[in-house]
Amino acid sequence: MKILMVGGGGREHALIMKLLESPKVEKIYCAPGNGGISDYAECFDVDACDIDKMTALAKDLDVDLVFVAPDDPLAIGMTDALEKAGFRVFGPNKAAAEIESSKIFSKNFMKKYNIPTAEYEVFEDFNSAKEYIENYKKFPIVLKADGLALGKGVLICKDKNEALDGLNTLMIERKMGKAGDKIVAEEFLSGPEVSVLAFTDGKTLVPMMSSKDHKRALDNDRGLNTGGMGTISPNPYYTKEIEERCFEEIFIPTMEGMNKEGRTFKGCLYFGLMLTENGPKVIEYNSRFGDPEAQVVLPMLKTPLIDILDAVVDEKLDDIEIENYKGAAACVMVASGGYPEKYEKGYKIDGLSDKGQLKDNDEVFIYHSGTKKENGEYLTNGGRVLGVASRAENLQTALDKVYYAIKQINFDKMHYRKDIGK
Repeated sequence: MKILMVGGGGREHALIMKLLESPKVEKIYCAPGNGGISDYAECFDVDACDIDKMTALAKDLDVDLVFVAPDDPLAIGMTDALEKAGFRVFGPNKAAAEIESSKIFSKNFMKKYNIPTAEYEVFEDFNSAKEYIENYKKFPIVLKADGLALGKGVLICKDKNEALDGLNTLMIERKMGKAGDKIVAEEFLSGPEVSVLAFTDGKTLVPMMSSKDHKRALDNDRGLNTGGMGTISPNPYYTKEIEERCFEEIFIPTMEGMNKEGRTFKGCLYFGLMLTENGPKVIEYNSRFGDPEAQVVLPMLKTPLIDILDAVVDEKLDDIEIENYKGAAACVMVASGGYPEKYEKGYKIDGLSDKGQLKDNDEVFIYHSGTKKENGEYLTNGGRVLGVASRAENLQTALDKVYYAIKQINFDKMHYRKDIGK
């Protein structure tokens, strides 16, 4: 098979490496790709959101499958266009992807189908939201931009002043652009967070191994929210009993509810959960693999990924058994200093081989998130630069391998959290 991967980050790198484990996969193309991906897939300089050029590229390459990995192209209907052009596509259509691309849609959806989530209010103008916050009594409060905002559109505000500042950031200063035209204000939930990614073809839903993301930029969960600074899998808080409850109260009702809405979801559905005193509740849905969750759940996946993709596209997911490896996985993101705000690009990365991996260390894998390759050298080209990942017999061993490996990597203003998995 020849596959076109849409996207160019660490998630796409992890997906490509997993697909290449199967002898069925003859060739992978990626658009736009990045420095590290270019060592394993042929990359093309086509923007991930350029539907016309991506469709033309898929035709030129005569691919057997297109994998639309990021949220933005899914939200604007790339799957719909590619399917119309006759391609087999992994990734939900535009209507189904709205479960992520609109926080308001997803909150109203959960309310309609009695899926447990935080209490909330929706606001379309600044003044009514301001009045609501002025009279709010149960701080902290969570403010969410309605649209996609690179994982940074969620503000946890501990008091009224912070909430008013947050509101100003979203709706007046428009720091998240059009994503903040409308907002959701919701109650603050507390408890361990769990990420569960699931394959679904709209009839069957099979969860992957659970994981835990670490969103804050700094150690001890301080600093700004980011796209994710590190992950572990499985999540130690996610017991068998909780999994069964999530299946019954959240996973299946979500799949069936989307079918009833005429928005059948086919692809990878991500459940961001909070394990509260009153049971598991949904914080958010994503319509694709998380990043950096993909970098830990894919190494734990034993069943060939290509077989699962085929089963989802052909709506035959109930025909295959999906197995995971025993043990645990960890991934720590190595970022540019200043991320998620201002940071510089173009620094040379020392310590990598000519294949973008660690020299003389096959116990870890380096997933490239924001790199470019020039004259055989890797340069920083994003906020999150590298994901250093390992699978081992237990979590501590996986973490030890990762942190040992990070010490062999260096670039100017390099930043990473030292407490992932603690």
